[in-house]
Amino acid sequence: MPATLTVDELLRTKKDSLALELLTDGRGLVREIKNPDISSPGLVLTGYSERFPSERVQVLGETEVSFLESLDDDRRRSAIEAFLSFDIPVIFITKGQDPPEPLVEVANQVGTPVILSGLKTSEFYTRIKPFLEERFAPTTTMHGSLADVYGVGLLFVGTSGVGKSEAVLDLVERGHRLVADDLVIVSRRGHEVLIGRGHELQRHHMEIRGVGIIDVHRLFGIRAIRLQKRIEVVVQLEVWDGNATYDRTGLDPQFIDILGVPVPKVTIPLVPGKNITVVCEVVAMNHLLKYSGHDTAALFNRRLQARMAGSSEYLEEDYE
Repeated sequence: MPATLTVDELLRTKKDSLALELLTDGRGLVREIKNPDISSPGLVLTGYSERFPSERVQVLGETEVSFLESLDDDRRRSAIEAFLSFDIPVIFITKGQDPPEPLVEVANQVGTPVILSGLKTSEFYTRIKPFLEERFAPTTTMHGSLADVYGVGLLFVGTSGVGKSEAVLDLVERGHRLVADDLVIVSRRGHEVLIGRGHELQRHHMEIRGVGIIDVHRLFGIRAIRLQKRIEVVVQLEVWDGNATYDRTGLDPQFIDILGVPVPKVTIPLVPGKNITVVCEVVAMNHLLKYSGHDTAALFNRRLQARMAGSSEYLEEDYE
């Protein structure tokens, strides 16, 4: 279901941080905001409305208010009535400016909320855009555990009971940080960033089979947790299968699609006695190494091919 946000919820949530004050009566507060984009009306105030995005939140900055104030009474009323003839979710006036007459009067007639912000227009945009982008970001939930290992977000996935929570608990004990266990809420920011977090009720509790539910925050302290983390590598844990083929060189990287974003994926087969925690730390460090431009597998392969090419030329000239 597409995300929605009522004007009333926006006003209550951001009233202090955006210095908001409702100028109209409360009839329009039930209107829904369905688009994360915001814009200024610009040309529609001059009479050109062919491409006016009326579904967006509209912002009247100093330029728009000054333009309306420059018009005579009849032209100003005509421009405001034409502007408010669209089904606009909400109108903000920035910088604490007085609303041009008769904006509030007409807005009350059509039920469009007008809200005053004490912030400068640029600051208003800077503060409200991240809130709207997060609220309307594509979101999904995944079964797994998310940990911050050396600053790299590792999302552990696998079948139920394979040992995801135990692996993350061992990482926490070694000084790394838990983000979420069992249920990870993933949202996409922009085109390629995935942010994972836990459910607000579950957050930093873990279920350890044979022990029960534990509170990582209380057991290990504030340094052992964080509220959210970018997901950078997916670690697939699975029981060793002698008939399966596992990557042994790292030359053919695997990816998994999450909300349209390809995320590097590493499959780790589990066998008794294997130190999974150290392997996971190496996964994180190897990701950092690749991010800094050093791909060990690719460099090793190139050196090997260069050496083999030299030997081949030597043998081609060997006529004995």
